[in-house]
Amino acid sequence: MRGIVAQARLPGRCCGILGLALYAAPHHTMLDLSRIRAISLDLDDTLWPVWPVIAKAEQALWNWLAQHAPATAALYPSPQALRTVREHMLALRPDLAHDLSGLRRESIRTALAQAGDNPALAEPAFDTFFAARHAVDLFDGVPETLAFLAQRYPIVALTNGNANVYRMDIGTHFAASICAFDCGLQKPDVRIFELAAKTVGVHPHQVLHIGDDAHLDICGALQAGMQTVWVNPTGQPWPHADALARNATRAQHDGPAHPPPHLLPIHPHATVPHVAHVRDVLAGGAASTD
Repeated sequence: MRGIVAQARLPGRCCGILGLALYAAPHHTMLDLSRIRAISLDLDDTLWPVWPVIAKAEQALWNWLAQHAPATAALYPSPQALRTVREHMLALRPDLAHDLSGLRRESIRTALAQAGDNPALAEPAFDTFFAARHAVDLFDGVPETLAFLAQRYPIVALTNGNANVYRMDIGTHFAASICAFDCGLQKPDVRIFELAAKTVGVHPHQVLHIGDDAHLDICGALQAGMQTVWVNPTGQPWPHADALARNATRAQHDGPAHPPPHLLPIHPHATVPHVAHVRDVLAGGAASTD
């Protein structure tokens, strides 16, 4: 099934930002290629660097306002100044935290109203921002990697942001796309990962999730029962290594035991420096598992 998935809130488990219940296995987990039937894939900072494209989109937005809403551009004389309105709006409207497009629209509307310009200009202003937001610069090897993956598995885009892969050339490689606004859920909530699996007709344990955020992507996917590849371009140490050590010690002290069914390993199955290296992992090549 292709397209943006619109789904009501689903019942089930949720792992909060500070409430992940995770079991750290004494030994590093290894990727089981035979289990994989689908791929779920993060977008921002996994397929492209996000902040450069956001900066360009905010500049495009400010340029549009300078032409069509000069009072607003005068009140907020730079993209950085305009960004403060968005930050203030997020504090005022936490209900929009999962809807980054709605948050951006409301911040533009507020800026226009404060300056005495027509608030109705928020829609065409946002359209300008949103078009520029999709003018991404893909990391090296991304098109080839997506083609490789799509030949073997259905791929689901899974993002907390508002990028739409179907507005890009790479969209042809995706079977489905799910963003936080579509379903009212955000990573690391396990339900958004379960929805990704359901969308392409597989079970979560049959999905390999690939992403750059150790907490939102990897811990969330592990909690859902997926295998994971952590994209770690800067070579950061696994941030939950202390939990691994504590639980390994506990396991040695308490003796062999299976973790409770709702607790899962807190370690990626593989780590790569760039998403293009996933091809090597799936071809049976070497990848770090520590």
